[in-house]
Parts: sequence; C-alpha cells; structure tokens
Amino acid sequence: MPTTPVTVRHFPRVDYPSCWQAMKDFTEQRDAHTGDELWVLEHPPVYTLGQAGKPEHILDPGDIPVVHSDRGGQVTYHGPGQTVVYLLLDVRRLGLGARAVVTAIEDSVVEYLRDQGLDAQNRPGAPGVYVAGAKIASLGLRIRQRGSYHGLSLNREPDPAPWRRINPCGYAGQPVTSLAAEGVTVSRQALEQDLVTILSRRLGLTPRTAPPPDWYTPLQSPQGR
Repeated sequence: MPTTPVTVRHFPRVDYPSCWQAMKDFTEQRDAHTGDELWVLEHPPVYTLGQAGKPEHILDPGDIPVVHSDRGGQVTYHGPGQTVVYLLLDVRRLGLGARAVVTAIEDSVVEYLRDQGLDAQNRPGAPGVYVAGAKIASLGLRIRQRGSYHGLSLNREPDPAPWRRINPCGYAGQPVTSLAAEGVTVSRQALEQDLVTILSRRLGLTPRTAPPPDWYTPLQSPQGR
C-alpha cells in the first residue's frame, strides 16, 4: 500500500513554551498541501496542565514551572530522560479521527515496549501505556481544523521525584515507571529511531529525517543525558 511521507525532526532539547507556540503556529498556518511532521525531543523540567486540567492535581510544584496547555488530559511532567514525540498530522488527509490517532500511538508504544521484553498494556478509559499498573507513557492530543498537535511522552530514565509532586494524569497515587526502572537499558537515539519507525508504520507514513526548523534555539543538555 502506498504511504504518505512524514518529515521527522529531532531536537536535542527544547523549552516547552516555544515548542508549544511553534506547534500552534504550524497547525494554524497549514493547508491541504502542508506536509506531515513528527517532532522528537526532550524538554527541561515542566508540568503541563491540559485543557480540563484541575490545578489541585499539582500538589507541590516547587521550582518546576507549570504551563496551562491546550492539549487533552490532566497534569503530567516532562523532563530530562523522557522522549517526547509530537504528531503534526493532517488527520483529514490521512482519513483518521482522534480515536484512531490515539489508538495508533498507544499500540505503537505497546509494540515497542514488548520488543524490549516488557509486558506493556493500554487501559480503557485511562489513556497511556502501563507496565504492571505503573504508567510508563502518557499522551494528549489537540485537533484543530484539519491538523493534530501535541502527542506522547515515554519515560526512558527520568528523575522519579517530580512525579511524586503531582497526581499523574489526575489519578492520586498513580505509580509511574520508566525503561530504566524496569531494567531496560537503551540509548535515546535507538529508542527514538525504533519508536518513530513503529509509529510511522501504524499511521501509514514513510519517515524522512530533516533538521530542526529555524525557530529552534538549542538548549544545553543536562550532564550525562
């Protein structure tokens, strides 16, 4: 079957507000001829609260900034040691609804984790991917007109402490895990390459790599990441 090309852009590290604004600008300016893109990146520490997010789920943010975002879902944490993939797709052209995109994301992460030997599962009514009841991947999307933005985050080896200062995705006491905590050692580059391959295949896309766009200003990466 013929597939649609998708441009994959890898960002070493990018702050959340400028990336979010760039996603919105890209989506608002796109037309029927605009290509699809996947942005693969890591953020500095930040808590993001979804459209219907309740501030009471942020228990003790401390010095970590809180951003009220326009994605779906409640509160989550992004930071070093976590891979984020944003999906800027023309869902109308691809013939996909929001549910189909969410299913493709969850199934892609489950497939990747099972390839690493983990018994990963999604959970009806609680978007994301879990290992033995602990959340290892989160997702939240926004679809405006014909385009999707936001996407998924997968925990490689993040500091677990920030998760204890929120109710992850609005669930008090929800345990959170990572590849490292489950005994899986994998490089960021290998993870992102394999995950993008699986995600593209499930969405009917053919990935092609391109450099970050002009708006991107590189940030210093944390030591050892």
